Amino acid sequence: MQYPLVAEVTDLSFSYTQKPLFKELSFSLEGGNIYGLLGKNGAGKSTLLKLLCGQLFASAGSLSVFGENPRCRRPSLLREIFYLSEEFPLPRMTSSQYLSMLTPFYERFDHERFAHYAAEFSLDLTQRLSQMSLGEKKKYLLAFGLASGCSLLIMDEPTNGLDIPSKRQFRQIVASAMSEERTFVISTHQVRDMEALIDPIIILDQGKVIFNERLDALTDAYVLEHVSTEPDGDVLYSEKVLGGWMVLKRRGDAAGGQALDLETIFNIIVEKGGRP
Repeated sequence: MQYPLVAEVTDLSFSYTQKPLFKELSFSLEGGNIYGLLGKNGAGKSTLLKLLCGQLFASAGSLSVFGENPRCRRPSLLREIFYLSEEFPLPRMTSSQYLSMLTPFYERFDHERFAHYAAEFSLDLTQRLSQMSLGEKKKYLLAFGLASGCSLLIMDEPTNGLDIPSKRQFRQIVASAMSEERTFVISTHQVRDMEALIDPIIILDQGKVIFNERLDALTDAYVLEHVSTEPDGDVLYSEKVLGGWMVLKRRGDAAGGQALDLETIFNIIVEKGGRP
């Protein structure tokens, strides 16, 4: 089932210096999905997220989110977007003061749901936000964003600073907060933390989106097979492992094999410059 377009990017260009970061970048986001945004360091993941929410402006091309241009920063669009950056300041105020200041900008903010998420994360809402640890601050903003009622939640490395139990809570809470009316975009390097949550996957490399598909587009077609001898140069993909090599084979050509994991899928796509 397909849902309406949330965002459409066409021939977008952007640069910080004379060397372009993006040149003729094109892709789209459909509603009702939890997208995973992957890429090597410096690929432009954080920049792309800021372009989507109107914090940076493209030099060429078009960008539309819910039918509006984010650079215009109209309240009708901004109230539908919540952006959690990798680095964030929190003011020296209490939770109640923070909520009183910001929730009027989000007309569908659910205070009961916020309290529920805060309790799930074991947050002490009586202390000042500035006195919280990094992980607690991140959990506080995650609770706020998920309770905001926004249609598009954009999160940059949301599990950085979270301990192992909190990462599990994050996955459970995000999955429970998902609906057909919402879209999440999660940029992450922690692919093992997110593998069971994010799908479809967007992979950025060398200024282009080289993959924007559901994982089953690959997992249904390919498997990894362990071989003891070094494969020849004609294989689709190979990786040296303990005791031999893991070789990518089409499912019908493999005697057995194991399913592809997200980290391997990322490595294959980047090496090939697209799907094999």
